[in-house]
Amino acid sequence: TFSGALLWPYMYPWPQRPSGLVEEGFAELARRWRPILDAFGEAGVDLCFEIHPGEDLHDGASFERFLDAVDHHPRAKILYDPSHMLLQQLDYLGFIDRYHERIGMFHVKDAEFRPNARSGVYGGYQDWVERPGRFRSLGDGQIDFKQIFSKLTQYGYDGWAVLEWECCLKDAGQGAAEGAHFIRRQLIDRATRAFDDFAGVEGSTSSNRRLLGLD
Repeated sequence: TFSGALLWPYMYPWPQRPSGLVEEGFAELARRWRPILDAFGEAGVDLCFEIHPGEDLHDGASFERFLDAVDHHPRAKILYDPSHMLLQQLDYLGFIDRYHERIGMFHVKDAEFRPNARSGVYGGYQDWVERPGRFRSLGDGQIDFKQIFSKLTQYGYDGWAVLEWECCLKDAGQGAAEGAHFIRRQLIDRATRAFDDFAGVEGSTSSNRRLLGLD
């Protein structure tokens, strides 16, 4: 789901925002979402907010503020989509390290960001083809999916890897066919044992002290 955008029109810090505006906005988000999160909790279902520009929950800082407002509700989770983070110039790999316990869904979508002398993150009201930040078909952008799949495997993510296609250049049919194959090549079967188990030995205090030259 999306969080809603009570505060998005005031995202840029100029003109100065009235004192308390941000706090009231997140308090209202909490009032609206808390009963929904409770209902999801009763049903045993997580509610995953897509961290997305245009929404009040658009980065880690805004998600943390929301978590504080809903008392860190256990059902408040994240739909992780690295494409939106690349276009904001966020560290999308570090995001996994920081928030992996809250990631409940994963949109596999590619993007690229190529700023120039005319426009950057905000895009200058240009169409998608002309914008420095563009969504691309899987494998055509700049997202490091090998590292993403590695980190998600490292932290025990066991949800879906959902292909989301959005590209201003490539046809959807071609993007879907290539994307499904692309995801299949990224999937990791987690190792069931350490690669160096063959060299493992049983240890004891006395043998360890001998190895250290202490006895």
